[in-house]
Amino acid sequence: MCWYCGSPVQDEEPLGRSLRCPSCGKDLHSCRNCRFYLPGGRGDCSESQADPPFDKERSNFCDWFSLNPRFKALSAGEKRLKDAAVSARSSFEDLFK
Repeated sequence: MCWYCGSPVQDEEPLGRSLRCPSCGKDLHSCRNCRFYLPGGRGDCSESQADPPFDKERSNFCDWFSLNPRFKALSAGEKRLKDAAVSARSSFEDLFK
């Protein structure tokens, strides 16, 4: 799923550098979606051979990029929360119809 909006990533790896999330438009080939992303680590990256870019949210040319496995689909709990949020939003919008 996208690190920004939580939408599942349906594309197969390797993800292209220009690939964007269909829901929010954020870059998918970015540090924030990588399995090696480690906030607080050296350059926020756990891969010792990588040369991490400065902007972790933008597309990059990192050869070590690999989509974090937990971002490939929503877990049962995350799906339930998202469904509840969609339901609440729909109920709220129905009040103004």
